[in-house]
Amino acid sequence: MPNISDTAPHILVIDDDRRIRELLASYLANHGLRVTAAANTREARERMRGLAFDLIVLDIMMAGESGIDLARSIRNEKNRIPILMLSALGEIPDRVNGLQAGGDDYLPKPFEPMELLLRIRSILRRTSQSQVGGEVRFGTCTFHVNRGELRRNGQVVRLTTRERELMRLFVERAGQAIARNELMQASTDEHARTIDVQINRLRRKIEADPTSPVYLQTIRGAGYTLYLD
Repeated sequence: MPNISDTAPHILVIDDDRRIRELLASYLANHGLRVTAAANTREARERMRGLAFDLIVLDIMMAGESGIDLARSIRNEKNRIPILMLSALGEIPDRVNGLQAGGDDYLPKPFEPMELLLRIRSILRRTSQSQVGGEVRFGTCTFHVNRGELRRNGQVVRLTTRERELMRLFVERAGQAIARNELMQASTDEHARTIDVQINRLRRKIEADPTSPVYLQTIRGAGYTLYLD
C-alpha cells in the first residue's frame, strides 16, 4: 500500500461492482488520495456518519436506492460535498438528470482512470478556491472547516453529521453566544434538551475536562459559545 498523508483529500467511492470499487480505490490511492469504499448507499451512509470526505465518486445504477436518490438526499440535507457521478447512461438527458440531482460532474462509463483522477483534482481545486475557512485550532484540537474534520492530538475524532454542523456554526461565530433556540432551528429535532445532550457529547470530544469546559462554554441566559486560541 502507498504511504498516503493523513491530510490528503479523502474520497468516498460508491459502486456495487466490487471489481470497479477495488480498481478505483487502488488507482486513486496510488496517486496520493485517501479512499474509502462502499458497495451501496446504505454502506455509504454509515461511512458518512463517522468520517468526513472531500468528494464522493458515485455510481448511479445500483440495486436498491440509486445514486440519483442518494445525491438528492445529500443535497436535501444541505450537504455541499462535491459529487462526481459515474454511469453507463451517457446520453445528454441522463447527464442533465444527474447534474440536476446534485452532481458536480458526470463521467460516462467506460472511462479512463486518468480522466477520473483529473476530474477529481479539478473539482477539489474549485472547491478549495470557492470555500471560505480552512483550519482553526483550540487547545489540542484542530477543526478543518471545509472538510468538517476534527483532530485531537493529531488523531481524527469521529463526528456525527449534527456535530459537524454544530462545529461549523460555532467556528463561524467563534466568541459569540449562540442561543439554544437558534441551534434548534438548525436541527430537525425540536427538543431543547436534545441540544444540551449534543453539546455535552461534543465537549467530551474536544475538552480535557468536559465538566469544566475551557473552549465550548455555556453563557448563562444567552446560549453557548466556542472560544478559539
